[in-house]
Amino acid sequence: MPRIKNKRRFRRSKSGKKALMISLSRNLLLNKRIRTTEAKAKELRSFLEPLITVAKEDNLNSRRKLAKYFDKELVKKMIEEIGPEYKERPGGYTRIIKIGPRKSDGAKEVFIELV
Repeated sequence: MPRIKNKRRFRRSKSGKKALMISLSRNLLLNKRIRTTEAKAKELRSFLEPLITVAKEDNLNSRRKLAKYFDKELVKKMIEEIGPEYKERPGGYTRIIKIGPRKSDGAKEVFIELV
């Protein structure tokens, strides 16, 4: 019996989807708010929130986990600025705000921002 797939593919390969999530999360961490489609925002939330949880602790293991996805400057920013900002928060670091359909193709667009 075939297994049901729960994750979105976005018509990309596994590595293409990973590159998309890294790019979106990098933009979100640098700009605090981005505009994207609803499906990408929901998938980004499940990708980024565990990484913010890792960034709450400043140790070698967390730096190595973050370095798999981001460059040195962004890892440093996550450990020194973003992690301590959410130290007391148990989860739910992002907020999705619906803004309506896109004019060109009607895709549902949202703002995703750090709380």
